[in-house]
Amino acid sequence: MYLEDYTVGRVFTLDPVSATQDEIIEFARQFDPQPFHVDPDLPNNPFGGVIASGWHTCALTMRSLVAGYFSPESSLGSPGIDEIRWAAPVRPGDQLSVTAEILENRRSVSKPDRGIIRGRVTVTNQDGVVVLTLVALNLIRARP
Repeated sequence: MYLEDYTVGRVFTLDPVSATQDEIIEFARQFDPQPFHVDPDLPNNPFGGVIASGWHTCALTMRSLVAGYFSPESSLGSPGIDEIRWAAPVRPGDQLSVTAEILENRRSVSKPDRGIIRGRVTVTNQDGVVVLTLVALNLIRARP
């Protein structure tokens, strides 16, 4: 897929992802060692148990995006994320469904062999609860 295939309004429904409690704790130990991410026996845990770091949720989402949204022949990375919201906790075993909707597609004036897409990514758990939203920019090669 190339820039021309990421048309405004197109929605990509991607394969679900999940994480075990051990994976959640291991990620958090390395990157976000707050007690409610790493201690399943935390007294008075405000979340009632271990929850995934928001950054872990982003990493799981990225895995899904790489598998079904970004094209290996045209993806050139990202200049950033315009907004990100962790709307609800992700718990061990949650099945996270990822969708990406194209909001904008514009060809670069200075480098016409590529363009920028802006997309809204929404992640829901198995109960349909939104757990993450973000709006990302991606650099994509135009069709040769």
